[in-house]
Amino acid sequence: MGDIPQVPVTELPDDFTDEPGRVLLDVREDDEWNAGHVRGAVHIPLGEIPGRLDEIDLDSELLVICHSSGRSMRVLQYLEQAGIDGSCVRGGMIAWIENNKPVQTGPGDTGSGNSPDAN
Repeated sequence: MGDIPQVPVTELPDDFTDEPGRVLLDVREDDEWNAGHVRGAVHIPLGEIPGRLDEIDLDSELLVICHSSGRSMRVLQYLEQAGIDGSCVRGGMIAWIENNKPVQTGPGDTGSGNSPDAN
């Protein structure tokens, strides 16, 4: 796990809706996502990652977030074995909220993360 880069939330934008070339992948479960997520993030729960890799823009910088970083690191280890690089958002949504960064609640955009209409 030590080889996977980690990025502090303080170095990330509050909203990934208009972040060309960057993907924030949220791998938490639906109930966690609905309780609060980063606007513009792509939501694919951990267990669905293998079957939904085609929904992730792998040409973009990949950042993975979960509740506290554990699941993010597991996903990144899996992706690394497939030759896909990415970074873990250090501290996950716990750190995001502790740093008073905004969250969006409800189902929002659970697909590509590019919907400007997500509330």
